[in-house]
Amino acid sequence: MRRAGTGLRVISGATRVAALIGWPARHSLSPAILNAAFAATGADWVFTVFEVPAGRGEAAVGAARTLGLGGLSVTMPHKAAAWAAVDERTPAAEDLGAVNCVYWRGDVLCGDNTDGRGLLDALRIDEGVDPDGARCVVLGAGGAGRAVARALGGAGASEVVVVNRSPAPAERAAALAGPAGKVGDATAVAHADIVVNATPLGMGVVVGVDGQPEPLPVDPDLLTSGQIVVDLIYHPPITPLLAAARDRGIDAVNGLGMLIHQAAQAFRHWTNEEPALEAMSAAALAELTRRSVAERS
Repeated sequence: MRRAGTGLRVISGATRVAALIGWPARHSLSPAILNAAFAATGADWVFTVFEVPAGRGEAAVGAARTLGLGGLSVTMPHKAAAWAAVDERTPAAEDLGAVNCVYWRGDVLCGDNTDGRGLLDALRIDEGVDPDGARCVVLGAGGAGRAVARALGGAGASEVVVVNRSPAPAERAAALAGPAGKVGDATAVAHADIVVNATPLGMGVVVGVDGQPEPLPVDPDLLTSGQIVVDLIYHPPITPLLAAARDRGIDAVNGLGMLIHQAAQAFRHWTNEEPALEAMSAAALAELTRRSVAERS
């Protein structure tokens, strides 16, 4: 809602409120992205952040019922708690045991997991890459890795190889990809069309006990021409893996597109309208630029 003649959004008693719950959470880009989407479409909504300590996730979802919140985005460590607290879950949320988006369908509080669809939309819409028939490698078998493996398998990938240091999580992630899923080692990267880093390696320059820098999630010499490499990390915007891939002339993108398309999925759940993707992307980039400037000053 905008005040006539001013161009300013007006927050009133009729404004619907959605929020991110997590710990920590105030660093999130979601407020910038979703408030830009609401403003661009004229939706009378506002998005904020509630930092909720570990162990209080179910209570936070209960508070959404009590307060009549329009929806929730959910990040660590509350995705499993949100899964338990909602009335119904989508197949993705059911399979993954994690909810990152809470929304209403009538009087029913529903939970979805939009991680996988966010990646697929980023590949298809932003990069023009269709995973159907593609050979894929997923590095990591945590929550993000499981969601990505499931999504790629469901999108018709011919092969989804999960690479992880611990075999049991890798097997669970590969199973979610269906018949295409399998457990493998890093050598599978050399034969892949799509390589997705779903590990935290690259999030920061970490020096180990032996004084060595943080390792890359895979030997970049295994990367080959014609691939696309996706690093789900978006800060820093260019991780060591992305830099190594680009040095070899390989298409490489960070996780910002996935984040934006996840937010777009939440917007659709909450408002039943189509989001303004360009406005969301511009807001995310502007906020990242602002933060980079602040960090250097």
